[in-house]
Amino acid sequence: MKKFLFPLTAVVSSLLAVAYFTTGCVSTAPDFRQTIRVAEEKVFPTLVYIRVVCKELSDGKNQKAVVSGSGVVITPDGELLTNHHVIEKATEIRCLLTNGESYSAKLLGSDKDLDIALLKLERPEGAKPLPFAKLSNRGREIGDVVLAMGAPWGLARSVTMGIISCKDRYLDGDGQYTLWYQTDATISPGNSGGPLVDTEGTVVGINARGMRYSNQAFTIPSTIILDLLPNLRKHGNAHWAWTGLQIQPLHDFDKNIFFDATNGVMVAGTDPGSPARKAGFKPNDRIVAINGESVTATNHEDLPALERKLGRMPFDQDITCKVVRGDKTLDIVFAPHEKGTVEGADKAFDRWGFTVKEINRFDTPDLAFVAEDGGVFVSAIAWDGNAENSGLRTRDIIKTIDDQPVHTVADVDAIYKAAMNKLDEKTKMRMTVIRNRREIQIVLNYLEDTEKENP
Repeated sequence: MKKFLFPLTAVVSSLLAVAYFTTGCVSTAPDFRQTIRVAEEKVFPTLVYIRVVCKELSDGKNQKAVVSGSGVVITPDGELLTNHHVIEKATEIRCLLTNGESYSAKLLGSDKDLDIALLKLERPEGAKPLPFAKLSNRGREIGDVVLAMGAPWGLARSVTMGIISCKDRYLDGDGQYTLWYQTDATISPGNSGGPLVDTEGTVVGINARGMRYSNQAFTIPSTIILDLLPNLRKHGNAHWAWTGLQIQPLHDFDKNIFFDATNGVMVAGTDPGSPARKAGFKPNDRIVAINGESVTATNHEDLPALERKLGRMPFDQDITCKVVRGDKTLDIVFAPHEKGTVEGADKAFDRWGFTVKEINRFDTPDLAFVAEDGGVFVSAIAWDGNAENSGLRTRDIIKTIDDQPVHTVADVDAIYKAAMNKLDEKTKMRMTVIRNRREIQIVLNYLEDTEKENP
C-alpha cells in the first residue's frame, strides 16, 4: 500500500458500558456492544474486500504489483466506493463480498485530488439486488462516536470504534478541495476505501489516511463525496475547473505572514500559462468577491471551500473577481478552463531500461515550467539497465530520439517498437535531453538484453 497508509501498529479504541448502583436504583450507560451490533448488521453486508493487480513502473521496468483495500457498496446494482490510490494504475480489480460472492469490477470514475473512486461490480444480468449502505448528507461534530470498517491487512473484515476528534482538519498537500474528519478509530493498511460509520449504521465518510506513529486517522466526509458522485458517473472524473490561482489565507501562522485585512483571500501566485496569469492577477492581490459574492479565507481551514467554489465554476465562461490591489479596487474578468488529468501517462521500455512519463502541470509543475510546450521525462531507471549504463538520469526531459521529436509517451513507444524490429541492424540511439535547464546529448546503447541476463 501507499506509504501514508499507516499506522503499522494500532490500538483498538473501545468504550465500555458501565452499570452502577445509586441509592438502590440501577442506572445503565449505553451498551456499546449493542451499538456496534446494530451498525454492523446494516453495514457489514455492504463491505467489499478489493484485490488489485496494477502496473509498477517505478524501477524502470514493466512489472506488476498486488495491493488490497476496502470498499462499500452504495447502490443495489453494485456501485461501490473506495480510494483512488487503491485502484490507481489497475489492470485488474477483483472484489469479494461478505457473503462469499466474488466479482470483477470496472472503474466508473475517480478523482486523485479527493482520493475517491467509484467502481461497478460486473454481475450477471438479472442478479438480485445487493445490500447497500447509505451516505450521510449532514456534517458531523467533535465527539460523535464512529466505527471504522474494512479489511485491514487483507484479513477478514473488522470494526474499530472511536470518536471524531476534529471535524475540519486541514492537511497541507492532501485534499485541495476538502477538510477531513480526524478520528481515533484505528485504521490500518487495507482499511483504505472502507467506510466510517455512525452508530445508526450510516456512512459518514470514506477512510483514506492513517498516521504512522499514532492511532489517528483521516476520513473524506460523505457530504463532499455526495457532491462529487454525479460527475464521477457522468464524466468519469470530478470535472474540476482550473483557474491557476494560488491562494493564501489572511493569517498564515506557519509562515508567520499576517495580512492587514479582515475580508478576502490573498493571491500567492498564479500558474504559468493559466487563465489567472493571462488575466493579470498579481501576488498580494486580495480577492474580496467572486461574481458579486463576498469571499474570505482567514485561516487555512477556509481554503478548501473556496477551492471547491472555484473548481465548480463553468468552463470557458467569464467570471468577475473584485480585487483590492494596494489602494485601488478593480475587477478582473477571466474564464476558467477544464482541469483535466492531474498526472501524466507513463510507460516502461524494458530493453532501454527506463520509464517515461508525460509532464503534467499539476504533478510535475517544475518540469512544466521548463518545458512549457509539454513533453515527457525520465521518471525511473532500472539500476542494472542500458539507460543507467548510458548516463541517462531521472527527470531528464526528452526532446528527441535519433532526431525524431518527442512530445508524448506514444511518440516514444513508436520509436521503441521500430528500434526493437531492427535489433540486428542497430543497437544505439542518440538522445537530446534537458537536464538542469541545459540541453545535452546522450548515446543510449541497448546492445545488452539485461532482462534475459537477470531473469
